[in-house]
Amino acid sequence: MATRTLVVDNGAATIKFGFADEDTPYRTFANNISRSKAERKTFVGDQLETCKDFSGLYYRLPFEKGLLTSWDVEKQVWDRLFNGKIVPCEPSATTLLISEPILNLPNIATTYDQLVFEEYGFHSYTRMSAPQMAMYNEIPRLYGQKMTSGKKRVDCAVVVDSGYSFTHIIPFWKGKPILVGIRRINVGGKLLTNHLKEIISFRYWNMMDETYLVNEVKEACCYVSNKFWDELDICKKSPRANKILQHYVLPDYSSQQRGYVKGGSKSKQREKKRKGPGKMDLDHAEDETNEADSEKEDSDQGDSDSDEDMSEPNEDEQVLTMNNERFTVPEILFNPSDIGMDQAGIPEAIVDAISSCDEEIQGMLYANIVLIGGNARLPGFRKRVANDLREIAPSEYDVRVGIDKDPFGYAWKGGKRLATMDEFASEFKNRLVTRAEYLETGSALCESRFRSAV
Repeated sequence: MATRTLVVDNGAATIKFGFADEDTPYRTFANNISRSKAERKTFVGDQLETCKDFSGLYYRLPFEKGLLTSWDVEKQVWDRLFNGKIVPCEPSATTLLISEPILNLPNIATTYDQLVFEEYGFHSYTRMSAPQMAMYNEIPRLYGQKMTSGKKRVDCAVVVDSGYSFTHIIPFWKGKPILVGIRRINVGGKLLTNHLKEIISFRYWNMMDETYLVNEVKEACCYVSNKFWDELDICKKSPRANKILQHYVLPDYSSQQRGYVKGGSKSKQREKKRKGPGKMDLDHAEDETNEADSEKEDSDQGDSDSDEDMSEPNEDEQVLTMNNERFTVPEILFNPSDIGMDQAGIPEAIVDAISSCDEEIQGMLYANIVLIGGNARLPGFRKRVANDLREIAPSEYDVRVGIDKDPFGYAWKGGKRLATMDEFASEFKNRLVTRAEYLETGSALCESRFRSAV
């Protein structure tokens, strides 16, 4: 009999995992196999944390264009997770709740079932998309409210999942996705990092092989601008008058393993790195409206303590100058046409998704928009989405955009809540397929039971 439930948000870039019955936060590790050019070692998943030189890392990714296509890579990563090397997991006595891509292809879904039951031998399991897991959270809390008495979750919501490969907009009604309203934008964290690599390589020096390092630069320096053209003019000013300009000190992987923004608090930035991507300190959505301007201002100035720090880099340091790249790269999320993509930005896609739904629920959808995923951690992201939506949404509807203090792990938290809360006990039980049932009926039962909630 299964005694524990392991919740796994199997993201294209990062896996979030943890047991549902534990009070400890979820843990993360990279969902890839990487090889270090300098160390000549191969790192599988969590082994990347032992790497000492991240320059020129070569990646093998299990996901391609948002779908799990390289099962050889994924199996090696899962082996470390499910075989007790990272967590004390005994599959035969464990229930697995795992995320899958939105509108997953049938043949890929079948492979999930085969590995979970035939390779690892889990007692029982269910799978669902990350936005669907997020729906089990108490969404009204994102707007400073409480759940209505007697309700398990909100009736209507739009989940905007901006992750590694894509950005998806998914309207939900009664906990089920409205299929005709699902929209996808082909812009995610991977594209932003690759675009920043090209800009740096063109303007400064060649960093096309430094994916890991450029991604760190993006996370430390980039933000979403709410006054794009005004800030573009600021970037043209002299360095002392340019409050957006930042100097990022690159690591040498000898005396210094992590880069940091020059002039900022180095210890604070290193502490942020130690916390990991799933534990970043973000403001609550209800506080962000009042604090976003000051947050962005801090971001614009790069936590500068003095002009002297900014203008006189140490000769022993290799410094990368970040100017308008800080906000023009994330701007692609809102204007993909900037790089020649014939697609709508996030606000326009949200309006299009809601407009395709029944008119009677459109007002409720506009009032419950939730931002999740790694890109939602960009400073100013929520405010920009809210401001742009208010300009183009029908005036008769109230627009509310909510974001958790940890949008990166919001889906995992929803999965944990589904697996542990008494009000979801019967629903969770009805979703599960046991290994005995699978061996008797095959993947047909999994498809039927998992899709019954779609």
